[in-house]
Amino acid sequence: MKVVIFAGGLGTRISEETDKIPKPMVNIGEKPILWHIMKTYSHYGYNEFIICLGYKGYVIKEYFKNYFLHNSDMTIDIKNNNVEIHNTDSESFKVTLINTGLNTATAGRLKQVQKYIDNEDFMLTYGDGVCNVNINELVKFHKSHNKIATVTSIQQDARFGGMDVAPNGDVLSFREKTKDEGKWINGGYFVLKPEVFKYLDYDVSQVMWEDEPMEQLTQDKELSSYQHKGFWKCMDALRDKNELEELWKTNNAKWKVW
Repeated sequence: MKVVIFAGGLGTRISEETDKIPKPMVNIGEKPILWHIMKTYSHYGYNEFIICLGYKGYVIKEYFKNYFLHNSDMTIDIKNNNVEIHNTDSESFKVTLINTGLNTATAGRLKQVQKYIDNEDFMLTYGDGVCNVNINELVKFHKSHNKIATVTSIQQDARFGGMDVAPNGDVLSFREKTKDEGKWINGGYFVLKPEVFKYLDYDVSQVMWEDEPMEQLTQDKELSSYQHKGFWKCMDALRDKNELEELWKTNNAKWKVW
């Protein structure tokens, strides 16, 4: 089963990092967050990736083109232009890199990789979110529910605490930051049947995957939700990047399942 990753957005909300590189290439622990996402899938045996490129996609191309050399010990004979590889700390990734346009919306990016899917179930996620979802259990859930699409839903941490206040001003209860127990949101990590492309059978170049296609799948009762209660974090802004970096440095990176 192949894994499609959206990696073409402008990343304007983390412009401190994305002025020169695309957001999926922002480092966490000296490795791009894209690498962390791929390592999660690889841990469960999924090593074939299709990456939807856009903004500064050449940076991602160059990273993977030179990945083997950058992670190898070598001797270079400059006079004879020979390179001897001694050992390598490489990965089992097979990566297909597709230029899907600078300003293309997510549904348009997904449609463009249809010819690489081979008419089989596949996975899809975003290039800026890490989590410790059990991919094998997610796939099992998808197959058992027999829907066209399965989305991993998560409960996001509240940024602020909450209080219940009586009419006279007395605080009845006080809660520090907790999960928003009543609201499940899109956490990415989809599993899709190839029939999903029927929902993209028009000009979707400026259509978000999260809008009309997913709304229509919902109306047709073809979307199921795999509820993940473990760790999930999207690198949306610089503070998120710093939080992920701190978790990695202190060996508290819960998404590191490998």
